[in-house]
Amino acid sequence: MHKPLSQLRLLPLAVALLACGMARADISDTIKPFASVAYTYDDNLLRVPDDTPDTFQRSDRATQAIAGFLVDRPIGRQKLTGQAKISRVTFDHYDQLNYNGKDFNADLAWVLGNHLDGNLGGAYSQTLTPFNDFHSDDRNLRTQYREYINGGWKFHPSWRARAGFQRNKYTYELPAQSINDRTEDLTEAGIDYLAPSGSKVGLVARRLKGNYLNDRRLGTAFLDEGYTQDELKLNVNWLYSEITQLQVLAGYAKRKHDTFTDRDKSGANGRVTLTWKPRVKLKFQGDAWREFSAVESTLISNSLNKGGSISGTWDATSKIQANAAFRRETRRFEPLGGVIFNGDASDTTRSTTVGLQYTPVRQIQLNVSGFHEKRSGSPLAGTGSYKANGFTVSATAQF
Repeated sequence: MHKPLSQLRLLPLAVALLACGMARADISDTIKPFASVAYTYDDNLLRVPDDTPDTFQRSDRATQAIAGFLVDRPIGRQKLTGQAKISRVTFDHYDQLNYNGKDFNADLAWVLGNHLDGNLGGAYSQTLTPFNDFHSDDRNLRTQYREYINGGWKFHPSWRARAGFQRNKYTYELPAQSINDRTEDLTEAGIDYLAPSGSKVGLVARRLKGNYLNDRRLGTAFLDEGYTQDELKLNVNWLYSEITQLQVLAGYAKRKHDTFTDRDKSGANGRVTLTWKPRVKLKFQGDAWREFSAVESTLISNSLNKGGSISGTWDATSKIQANAAFRRETRRFEPLGGVIFNGDASDTTRSTTVGLQYTPVRQIQLNVSGFHEKRSGSPLAGTGSYKANGFTVSATAQF
C-alpha cells in the first residue's frame, strides 16, 4: 500500500548519490556516461476507452532507471557520434509489463575531398509499445532497427546534389501484433540551392516501400498490406533572421497498395516547422503536418494524419527552465478490403504537457512534468474515446 510513496521518496536519495559520485569536471571529452531515475503516475495506463466497465484497475505507477553513455569523437576530418543506454522499467500493479529497454545508435559524418560528404549510421531500440491502439495488459515490446547512408556532392559553391537510403524494420513481441511486423525502405535524391545567408531551398524525389512480413487475415482470406509511396517535395530551410527560421518538407505524394487498390490515395503531403525566438530566454516552435502513417492495430494498418502542435520554453533563470506544449492530430483511416465503414472513420487526439527543469549544477538536471491526453475515437475503426492524466518526476546526471 505504501510502495508508491516509498518509490517517490527514493528520488531525492538517488539525486544525492548521483551528485556525490560525480566530479565537477567531465570524465572525458569523448565519452560521457550518464544515469537517470524517474517515477511516473498514469491514471489510464492502458488507454482504455471511457465506456469500458470499471472491472479492473486503470491507473498505475512506474519506476525507471537508465544508465548509458554518449560518444562524440573526431577522427581526422570525420566525426563519430553515438549513444548507448539500457533501462529497467517496473510497474506497481501491472508488473507483467516490467521490461529491460535498450537504445543504441551511432553516426559517422564522413568527408571525402573538398566536395563530398554525408552520413553513415544505424540504430537499435527496444521499448514497450504504446497502448493507444491496442489495449492489452500483456507485455508487447516493439523492436526497431534502422540503418542509413547518404551523401552529397557540392559541385558548385551554391549547388549541392544529394542522395540517400534508409531502412527501418519493426517487430513486435506479441503474436497478435505480429501482423504489424514490417520493413520500410526509403530512397531519395535531390538538389539544393545554398544561399550565402546559410539558407537552402531544394527539390527532392523520394520512394518509400513498405513490406509487411505477415499477411493480415480477413475472414478466410489473407491480405498483403505492402505499399509503395512516391513523393516529390520542396525542401526548404529558410534562416529569415536570428529570431525566425522556417523548415519545409512538403509537396505531393501518391500511395499505392499491393492489394485492394481502392485504398490508394494521393495529394498534398509533408510537414512545416516554424521556430521563433523573440527573446534570448524565450523560444516557440510550431508544426503542421499532413502525412501517411502506420497504425499499430489489429484492424487497420495505416492512416492519413493531419495535425499541428505548438511548444515553448522559457529560461526563467540560469538554472530553471519552464516548458509547455499542445498537440492536436486527426487520423483518417482507410478500411481493409471488404470492410465498409458506415460512419466517421477518424479519430482526434489532443494532448497538453507542462514541465519544469532545474539544473543546480551543469551535470545534474531535475525534471517534473504533467500531461493530459484526450481522444475522440471512432468505434467503427476500433479506436475508442479515452482520457488520461499523469506526471513524471526524474533526475539525470552526466559524468
